[in-house]
Amino acid sequence: MSFEKRVLAARKEMRELFPATPLQLNSYLSQLYGAEVYLKREDLSPVRSYKIRGAFNAIRISLREYPRVKEFVCASAGNHAQGMAYCCSYFKLKGVIFMPVTTPQQKINRTKAFGGSNVEIRLFGDYFDQTLKEAVEFAKRNEGVFIPPFDNENVIEGQATVMSEVTDQMPEGKKPDIVLLAVGGGGLAAGMVKYSKLNSISNKFVFAEPKGAASFYATLSKGKIVKLRKTDNFVDGASVAEIGKLNFKILKGVNSDDIKIIEEDRICATMIDMLNNEGIVLEPAGALAIDALKDLPLSALKGKKVVCIVSGGNFDFERLPDVKERALRVTGLKKYVILRLPQRPGALKDFLNLLGPQDDISRFEYLKKSARNFGSVLIGIETTIPKNFDNLFSRMTKEGFAFEDITENQALKEFVI
Repeated sequence: MSFEKRVLAARKEMRELFPATPLQLNSYLSQLYGAEVYLKREDLSPVRSYKIRGAFNAIRISLREYPRVKEFVCASAGNHAQGMAYCCSYFKLKGVIFMPVTTPQQKINRTKAFGGSNVEIRLFGDYFDQTLKEAVEFAKRNEGVFIPPFDNENVIEGQATVMSEVTDQMPEGKKPDIVLLAVGGGGLAAGMVKYSKLNSISNKFVFAEPKGAASFYATLSKGKIVKLRKTDNFVDGASVAEIGKLNFKILKGVNSDDIKIIEEDRICATMIDMLNNEGIVLEPAGALAIDALKDLPLSALKGKKVVCIVSGGNFDFERLPDVKERALRVTGLKKYVILRLPQRPGALKDFLNLLGPQDDISRFEYLKKSARNFGSVLIGIETTIPKNFDNLFSRMTKEGFAFEDITENQALKEFVI
């Protein structure tokens, strides 16, 4: 059976589990970029991500190949785990799910809820690759079937159903000109690219990776699989140190210019923007594709039919203060300064009088309390437009206040903020 037929078969059986996720024309983004911007809402699947597709397809095929299997095993930072748990409950199977210790509690709780008594969750390792290794070894020891999160033909075919649906859901007579999607391990990207090529769909793909885990770009640059020594787990749904080998076989012809590496703080701004303007709750990985629109020239988008794959909406709202903080900093609406404040009566009042009507102090902390002449003070300031900081800093300099803006100083920022 051909790849296309296997994808269509998976999609047909998938409908017994959940309906096709909608493809929605988004007026806000369309006006912003002068294009027809459609959102493929994988965040509206039963587990709020596309990962249920690959898990479902891999399990249904494994059940036919290994009818006497005792248990299914997987490793996941959260979304693949939820898809696995949902499918184990659906098929009435026993599943053992390994998750990093750093996995957000919201994703752990959701996985438990989806799997119920059919799944056991084991937390292991600080990084996904440690978790993955332990899960694979556990499956071997216990004669279980390991369901990979991305580096597997059956998983790739399951994720390819996203592209299959997109082509059918576009308005009559229209085809996407540009498709933007997130890349972690590469399962979704490989499936969509392969399906598009085999069906002669001529759209352009744009791939978005978080800066702290750009394993696809590193591998493409070297022409061979590269394992990152360290990853930033903030974008937990796409923080993978090494792209899948099968996935890279399919993706190795990608032009590196079509990979957009997105800073984590900027992703936060997109998450806040979509929440405030559209009421759409996105996890960091789920916002990657939408955020990548910022890196495309408006001339390349104008009048085009653009599809963004909204890959996930499993967001733990306990993370919202951190996301808001990062978004304010990256948009220039919040800064941190270390102020050298004279130790004399009225000095603080003199400084406060320099603040504009839209400037607000969100943090004030003495770093050196025993100084006799001057004290070092950490001050967090929020405002409404970035230009206000230029005016404030100009007034501070004019009045003789010594200070240092540490907002972009990574070492100091991590130490004092």
